[in-house]
Amino acid sequence: MILLENRIALMTQLGTYFMKPSAELEDIIDSAHRANGWFTPEFCRLAIHNIATSFLDEKALRNWIAQYPALMQERPEPKMVGIVMAGNIPLVGFHDFLCGFISGHNLKLKLSSKDTVLWNHIIAKLTEWEPAVADTVTVSEMLKGCDAYIATGSDNSSRYFEYYFQKYPHIIRKNRTSVAILDGTESATELKQLSDDINMFFGLGCRNVTQVYIPKDYQFEPLLQSFNTYIAHGDHNKFRNNYDFQLALYLLNKQYYMSNGHILMVENPAPFAPISVVHYTHYDDKQELINRLQQDDHIQCITVKERPEASGKCYAFGANQNPSLTDYADGVDTMDFLQNL
Repeated sequence: MILLENRIALMTQLGTYFMKPSAELEDIIDSAHRANGWFTPEFCRLAIHNIATSFLDEKALRNWIAQYPALMQERPEPKMVGIVMAGNIPLVGFHDFLCGFISGHNLKLKLSSKDTVLWNHIIAKLTEWEPAVADTVTVSEMLKGCDAYIATGSDNSSRYFEYYFQKYPHIIRKNRTSVAILDGTESATELKQLSDDINMFFGLGCRNVTQVYIPKDYQFEPLLQSFNTYIAHGDHNKFRNNYDFQLALYLLNKQYYMSNGHILMVENPAPFAPISVVHYTHYDDKQELINRLQQDDHIQCITVKERPEASGKCYAFGANQNPSLTDYADGVDTMDFLQNL
């Protein structure tokens, strides 16, 4: 058994390792990119940096843990928690792993085939620093014999998860996406930050903005120009194939679109948009829209300039991809779930 103080120390050590440039870590990042073309070195480094600064700072960890008094008592018989990882962006399931590890349970991870290189390296490093990790964290293709489950997938796969795990305590996560509400008064800096919310990780994450709500007579030129900081996406083979395919569909269907050369904007009320596409739709009452989106189970983040006091899902421009320890996916307190097993 690894004591809580040692678990905190290991996570802090991992954060230090992530923040200190090394040839070893760069080799792993290159290997992750070769295994998955979407995991560019730039975005792997970004994911690692965000995890280190937001999740693995010792003070932040201790403040977070202090909110869960039950964690202070070591578990004589830890539960086995199975975690089904997503693989849409690098290390996207790290927060679930961190919650499980800090809570003192044993973990059985089913990694996504899209994100094995980074995860296997992290587990190897933790085991190198503390051999007992080998008995605490294992990787398996089959998650049998677990006492509880946390699974992330699509709306379709979630139905299978609900069926297979129905007899056990579980958290099942479905498809989610993020939206932004604009009023036309946004500064160039704010629009650039919104461009980050849209374009980071090629728009593949649930925290990526895929739809913008705009007032009538909105002027699109500044927004489209803000996307130019990611113009290199147009040279990425996988991304470009998606762009060309969607563009061909709009041309064949004679559908109106706008573009800066690598992002397409089309009017569509649906919050989910294909890769390389951002939907837009008009609104009349901003507060009514915020209230409605807060209740929508498909919405992860709402990017908005003036956030209400009870912000809920609302985030400032540029903050989507850097959640804090208490920004639980789907609004479900994972740590509370784990401490009460």
